[in-house]
Amino acid sequence: MSVENKALIIRVAEIVITELKLQDITPDTFDPDLDLVDELGVDSMDLATVVLVLQDEYGITIDEDDYPKLRNIRMIAEYIEQKQQA
Repeated sequence: MSVENKALIIRVAEIVITELKLQDITPDTFDPDLDLVDELGVDSMDLATVVLVLQDEYGITIDEDDYPKLRNIRMIAEYIEQKQQA
């Protein structure tokens, strides 16, 4: 994992923690492979909130059809990298 990717994963974790008001977890302790829907109970409204912040922060557009690709922090970070390179 590159330093850039690690930094992106940490930043995405910060956004998820803040937007979902998660307690007792920090970006450093957030498992980037934790399934946000199945293991954390994130619903579509929560995900939409996170997506809006990610779009603003990274200047990308995330299609609703792509939401299933955003199941964990690592997948979100990889998605953002792909969108920025496109």
